[in-house]
Amino acid sequence: MKFCLYILFFLFAANSFAQDQLSVEDAVAVALKNNYDIKLAANDLKIDEQNVSLANAGLLPNLSGTLTQNNNIQNSRQTRTDGTVQSLDNARNNSINYGVNLGWTIFDGFRMFARYDQLKELEKLGQTELKFTILSRVNDVMLTYFNVVQQQQMLKALDTAIVISTQRVTTAKNRFTIGKAAKLEVLNAQVDLNTDQTNFLRQKEQYENTKTFLNELMARDLTSKFVVADSVVADDKLKLADLMNLANGQNPQIQIALINKRVAELNLKQVRSARYPRIGITTGYIFAESESSLGFAKENSSRGLNYGVTASINLFNGFLQKRNEKIAKIQIENTDVLIQQQTQAINSQLISAYQTYLTNLELVQLEAKNVDIAKQNLDITMEKYRIGTITTLEVRTAQLNYVNAITRNSTAQYNAKVSEVALKVLAGNLSF
Repeated sequence: MKFCLYILFFLFAANSFAQDQLSVEDAVAVALKNNYDIKLAANDLKIDEQNVSLANAGLLPNLSGTLTQNNNIQNSRQTRTDGTVQSLDNARNNSINYGVNLGWTIFDGFRMFARYDQLKELEKLGQTELKFTILSRVNDVMLTYFNVVQQQQMLKALDTAIVISTQRVTTAKNRFTIGKAAKLEVLNAQVDLNTDQTNFLRQKEQYENTKTFLNELMARDLTSKFVVADSVVADDKLKLADLMNLANGQNPQIQIALINKRVAELNLKQVRSARYPRIGITTGYIFAESESSLGFAKENSSRGLNYGVTASINLFNGFLQKRNEKIAKIQIENTDVLIQQQTQAINSQLISAYQTYLTNLELVQLEAKNVDIAKQNLDITMEKYRIGTITTLEVRTAQLNYVNAITRNSTAQYNAKVSEVALKVLAGNLSF
């Protein structure tokens, strides 16, 4: 049996070295570079960054060039005050105006300044949303990576089951040949071997599908071959108080709620700006020329500078201003409620996840002991089977107990790692 296990380990190791070694750090690095959701969130942030400008807030003047040309052909008739009548068919009248105009709002009740500050907050919102997207995708990559590790460990356990079942078939045949066992014992051993091989193929299918999904998350060739680490080790040093402190200052969902409150407060400032007068200045240099086939002046031209000041103030708009301010204040109250709700929800998730984390750490230790016990039981059972002092049912039970112990141990390690990653994601401090 030990010889078979050595051969199996050698073949597995040879196949592993033939493929690229992929660490969880490498998987995350590839995902950060290629993942489509992260790229989209990064582009959204670039848009927010471009929106932060004095011009977009309305602080800069507008300068425009204008050109207007009108041409018409008319049958005209004019009667002067002295009774003289003039008429002309197909009279042509042309005019052209062109120039440069500048308009600048120099005061709008501080709305433009509030708008500029709001654009900065929206940029921060984009940065926080990008961080949240990164945390979510890195979380997905890490959990999928550790799931591949778990699937790999389960494959090894099923490999071991096949080796043991193969040895049972060989032993049963030898016992049948020398007349110490019935044909039924050989058939039972063969059925168990076939069952183990079926389980192995099903597990291999799941293993390969999980690897494909990991390639999808990393946004690379879905058929890329790789091998992962042999085991999963969870960080057992996490403290609930530290995690809650980190979450209050770093959790992206809480930060998004806080930023939305500042955005709402700046929106109220913009609404209140309508109570103040709006003052602007205008200036420009205009060229005007016209031609007329009929009239006192056949040609006319002018050019020159124009300038002026515009001012307006809302005196009454049916109490809409008061309504708009009330709505803006209610929106601020809603953001306060959302902050409290989000903080409460995150803290609740942290407490529940931390209890799960502690349970999973205990299970890791317990299942590791169970593997040792199941291995000793299997070794003793196989030795008794060789000398014919135990039934095949007892052998199969010991074999399944060992495989199940390995599977539970692998699952416990994976669940502990999942709990660790979940806690760090909630704290907004996911690291390796």
